[in-house]
Amino acid sequence: MSSIRPLIPLLIAAGILLAGNGLQGTLVALRGAAEGFAPSTIGLMGTAYFGGFLVGCLVVPGLLRSVGHIRTFAALAAIAASACLGLVLIIEPLTWMALRLLTGFCFSGLFMTVDSWINSGVSNKDRASVLSIYRIIDIFAVTGSQYLIPIFGPDGFTIFALMAMMISLSLVPVSVGDRSNPEPPEAFGLDLKSVWLISPLACLGCLAIGLTNSAFRLVGPIYAQDIGLSVADVATFMSAGILGGAILQYPLGYLSDRGDRRYVLLLTTTGAVLAGLGITYLAGSSPYLNFIGIFLFGAFSLPLYSLAAAHANDHAARGQFVQVAAGLLFFFSLGATIGPVTSAAAVEFGGPKLLFNFISAIHGVLIFVTIYRMRARGGVPVEGRRRFSGLLRTSPAFNKLARKNRA
Repeated sequence: MSSIRPLIPLLIAAGILLAGNGLQGTLVALRGAAEGFAPSTIGLMGTAYFGGFLVGCLVVPGLLRSVGHIRTFAALAAIAASACLGLVLIIEPLTWMALRLLTGFCFSGLFMTVDSWINSGVSNKDRASVLSIYRIIDIFAVTGSQYLIPIFGPDGFTIFALMAMMISLSLVPVSVGDRSNPEPPEAFGLDLKSVWLISPLACLGCLAIGLTNSAFRLVGPIYAQDIGLSVADVATFMSAGILGGAILQYPLGYLSDRGDRRYVLLLTTTGAVLAGLGITYLAGSSPYLNFIGIFLFGAFSLPLYSLAAAHANDHAARGQFVQVAAGLLFFFSLGATIGPVTSAAAVEFGGPKLLFNFISAIHGVLIFVTIYRMRARGGVPVEGRRRFSGLLRTSPAFNKLARKNRA
């Protein structure tokens, strides 16, 4: 897969950046709880973060056009690193909400920059595979960073300084090593209707994924604490869920590159529903059963965004990659703005078990949406049938059956 080679510096930078951001999501929940913030208040901080995402979807495409991908990445990473240090300098709920809003704005732009950069550098036949590699890097970076919390503790300045350092260091590979900087996009406004017409399923899928992903990442630590897990076990719980996503990222991406992505999306969403229900009704307060359940949940739920994004970009024209990245991030952040405050209120009102009931219900709706869109748009596209047929012809079992029929 030679198309990935020019993107290696960008992927390294993304890994460092995502480690810092993933650490911040868990740390804000744990440190906020230690400071006496209510779960609903912590949920509002998550809402503020994704509110910043929404603003970024509107503003950053113009910035990309004005100064290009590398300068946009550098400016937003510098602001995000400064906001991390602001969290430990002023520990007060409204200030944290404002800083999380600013951080969300920055990471919306950073993810948009990286997503459009990658999609502009790959072809349809490799798109989901490359996006899966990007998500695997995301998963391992976020998983590893979780263990900095039990090592350094959620209290004090050190852990916040490490976050700021990671975000700042992500500038180095992009600034000195990357030569794949794509052309700035043509002038456009955020046209959600155009993105919707490209793929309604991807838009609704990203909305649902925003609801569930934000609930897991930002309220998941509260769930783990409420069922009696220690700080180290909370880090393991979150890491197990994120690491689980690495297991099926590439196989699912590879499979979807060779068939109809919608079938893979349907299968994966069903697995996420079953895993979420298993956590609710089978795991109880057992640390090990919860670790197993959240591992399986992550394995099915975390690849969903890559599959939805690949499906949308398959139908996009060459100059629409930034438009699609911005639109899908908008739908994702719209869901993610609602997810933390809704799920946190559910946990505060009815206990921790309601978290995964909420998540499973959203994934269940996505199953019905996927089936409806498959019926509305039709079956496997011609290109998908050809890829899948080619994959079958290389199978020893297929060739054996063909020889038997000829005989």
